[in-house]
Amino acid sequence: MTLESFLTPVFWAALGQIILIDILLGGDNAVVIALASRKLPLPQRRKAIVWGTAGAIGLRVVLIFFALTLLKLPFLKIVGALLLLWIGIKLMQPEDDEGTHGDVHSPDRLWAAVKTVIIADFVMSLDNVIAISGAAQNAGSDHSMVLVVFGLALSVPIIVWGSQMVITLMTRFPAIITLGAMLLGWIAGGLVVTDPATESWVQQQPWAKQATALAGAVGAAIVWGAGQWLRRRHTLTAHGS
Repeated sequence: MTLESFLTPVFWAALGQIILIDILLGGDNAVVIALASRKLPLPQRRKAIVWGTAGAIGLRVVLIFFALTLLKLPFLKIVGALLLLWIGIKLMQPEDDEGTHGDVHSPDRLWAAVKTVIIADFVMSLDNVIAISGAAQNAGSDHSMVLVVFGLALSVPIIVWGSQMVITLMTRFPAIITLGAMLLGWIAGGLVVTDPATESWVQQQPWAKQATALAGAVGAAIVWGAGQWLRRRHTLTAHGS
């Protein structure tokens, strides 16, 4: 492999595609990390971002080798969608005041946040890895591994910087927390209609072209509705006590 082989239009086109994929899809991971770590004290929050990012990148390295096979398994995306819906609803809930006064140890809260990040990232990384791998393979077998490694490395600063920026915005604009949780619901809806177990049926429907958008809207609405209901119940319980 010579230096000239990296100066071809095909290589740079694939490189541009990977950068765009990382910017567009890496934002999802940044939102999850920000949502999961926003309640932690600053030192633990930084650790959650570092460990959450490390887990995200580690998952992508593993998924590079198994993603194509995993995406063909029926019902896997549906299970992943249910996980994302649960995580989105959970992240919408208000902070437990008792937990902030020491009833929940900081290390426990830290690893709970990291676990939430890793579970959500596993579900969301499948399509991300497929997109990066596809763009890399289009450049030819000589370049594919180099481009995949570059794509994974580039996602690190995007996720770390993006999650810190989102946390800052959440502090100033709390509504972003709800929007971020609904984003997970939107992604969950898209997973359901693209699962091998449902995709053929969806393609036969008159609304097939709008299926992803419709399912995403339903998923976002489920997260918002269930999240708001649980919030109100939490408030009533707190006032009642």
